[in-house]
Amino acid sequence: MNDTEKPADTPSEEKDFGDPRTYDPDFKGPVSNRSCTDVLCCMIFLLCIVGYIVLGLVAWVHGDPRRAAYPTDSQGHFCGQKGTPNENKTILFYFNLLRCTSPSVLLNLQCPTTQICVSKCPEKFLTYVEMQLLYTKDKSHWEDYRQFCKTTAKPVKSVTQLLLDDDCPTAIFPSKPFLQRCFPDFSTKNGTLTIGSKMVFQDGNGGTRSVIELRDAANGINKLLDAKSLGLKVFEDYATTWYWILIGLTIAMVLSWTFLILLRFIAGCLFWVFMIGVIGIIGYGIWHCYQQYINLQEHPSSVLTIYDIGIQTNISMYFELQQTWFTFMIILCIIEVIVILMLIFLRNRIRVAIILLKEGSKAIGYVPSTLVYPALTFILLSICICYWVVTAVFLATSGVPVYKVIAPEGHCIHENQTCDPEIFNTTEIAKACPGALCNFAFYGGKSLYHQYIPTFHVYNLFVFLWLINFIVALGQCALAGAFATYYWAMKKPDDIPRYPLFTAFGRAIRYHTGSLAFGSLIIALIQMFKIVLEYLDHRLKRTQNTLSKFLQCCLRCCFWCLENAIKFLNRNAYIMIAIYGRNFCRSAKDAFNLLMRNVLKVAVTDEVTYFVLFLGKILVAGSIGVLAFLFFTQRLPVIAQGPTSLNYYWVPLLTVILGSYLIAHGFFSVYAMCVETIFICFCEDLERNDGSTEKPYFITPNLHGILIKKQLVPQKQKE
Repeated sequence: MNDTEKPADTPSEEKDFGDPRTYDPDFKGPVSNRSCTDVLCCMIFLLCIVGYIVLGLVAWVHGDPRRAAYPTDSQGHFCGQKGTPNENKTILFYFNLLRCTSPSVLLNLQCPTTQICVSKCPEKFLTYVEMQLLYTKDKSHWEDYRQFCKTTAKPVKSVTQLLLDDDCPTAIFPSKPFLQRCFPDFSTKNGTLTIGSKMVFQDGNGGTRSVIELRDAANGINKLLDAKSLGLKVFEDYATTWYWILIGLTIAMVLSWTFLILLRFIAGCLFWVFMIGVIGIIGYGIWHCYQQYINLQEHPSSVLTIYDIGIQTNISMYFELQQTWFTFMIILCIIEVIVILMLIFLRNRIRVAIILLKEGSKAIGYVPSTLVYPALTFILLSICICYWVVTAVFLATSGVPVYKVIAPEGHCIHENQTCDPEIFNTTEIAKACPGALCNFAFYGGKSLYHQYIPTFHVYNLFVFLWLINFIVALGQCALAGAFATYYWAMKKPDDIPRYPLFTAFGRAIRYHTGSLAFGSLIIALIQMFKIVLEYLDHRLKRTQNTLSKFLQCCLRCCFWCLENAIKFLNRNAYIMIAIYGRNFCRSAKDAFNLLMRNVLKVAVTDEVTYFVLFLGKILVAGSIGVLAFLFFTQRLPVIAQGPTSLNYYWVPLLTVILGSYLIAHGFFSVYAMCVETIFICFCEDLERNDGSTEKPYFITPNLHGILIKKQLVPQKQKE
């Protein structure tokens, strides 16, 4: 069989996967005469976008991001807000931190004790009774103590009356500000946890408390602040390194662009650069992990014990453990072995993928505007992400202050009921539950809007996922239309019309918004189910047994496989939409049948091409990552001096690595879409034409011969 002969399909293939395409002398590529497809889905999609905009505007009116930035006292007032009496009082002080061990801390997300705004934290141990005794001799003690009280009257009340009126704390102890809150100033002495050089102290109620109790109380609040603590430190690191991060991402963009240009001229040589570069980068990672492991083994640091409170636990301390670096080294070794084995066993298919990449390089060379399209996609995705984040923040901070009854001892039938702090002491609740407080709980309300805020959060997330997938689908359809125009031009580049990418983009928006919304909706639903599954897993983690964990892993794996399968089918459906202009279901069916009729070629070309491009993405991200690591860890002083005041050097490092990978993915996805479009068109070409003078192939003879040869090898083996 020569190169111009088409391998015969079996009758079962024709019956099961539709009839092959027939010769059409009028077919010259993407159809111009089109009509709107999937109109119903288009209308639903546009209505969802309008609703999304309305939701953002309503959240903007009701929300207040200051509520997330400033701590709030028991009266619902912000600490440190300009133009208020608390303008110079930026720190939140807890009257009785020991009450924060109550289970209501996690149930109500509030510590059951009075909280006020102060200008500074206490610096010494002092009980209210001790202060009263010292007041008769030196009034300066009251001046220091009263700044932590709600009243400035003279300290003449008894402890019992003080507790009933809730005017002052019964005791103060050395503290320091952390996240704008006063926390105990813990320290270690000979391996023992202390505060102010004491292990026990008086609580002001006639009892003696230990430092361990105070640590547990601080941990109760810390569980609520851990995420915010990490967030603020990460924000500080971003504020310090944003300039260098942008430089790193710019270098990644230039490097990706350079690789794309070089692929057109030296695809084979560049593959060896990808391969050697990836193996070298992983090898450098293995060597560095080994060096760190040996250094810690020869010069062990002080024994790491995490018995201190969570607020003093530094994530970077994990990098001081030998086990951490040993684990990283083992993981990198496994990855290195997998990459090498794949290169060995896929070497023949990689040659075919390189030829496909060369053909893709020609297409991109004739349609250079496709190299700029990732920038448009990045801008649209950035807008969606920013809108989603802003809407989520305003939704989370919507409402008016809501006050609830908090019983310090946890024995009150009215606990967690809504109350009014202005008249609380005159109500029956105060009489029925002595010592109960009416404290600020959260921001909310009883209006219809406030009742449906959780639903609005779900809607915000779902439409965000839908929009993200729609933007990706729009890019794939537009690129497919441009590359299909290139393929079906008999005389390249003379027969290629002007502005093929712009024309394909216009067709996709004008005629096929509904079809693209349909395909992206399916992906968004699957991703939403995955998020719900992860949420349930997080909420039920403590109650899970071995069987439930196994089922959870199975479901996670099934959804992952389903999502990737649907994404693969959608890409090919978008190519058929770009060529023929049919609706999503018909295009997906045609694409599936076409691929199944040419399943041997799919096995040869598709995933192997993605693997080669994946090596390029890893090389870009890895190269920039190594440079960023050397820079942020002060190991490149000759070139530039990196920032020296970082909380976590891995914050900008991971940002640069992830950002570089996404940038490389955006650029290399142009090649991936080009190769996939050319492959689909090639399969159509084989069915429509026979290579004769009357029915010539549109594919180049070199690529045609390689693909046909690779398909015939398995058939000859069967014979």
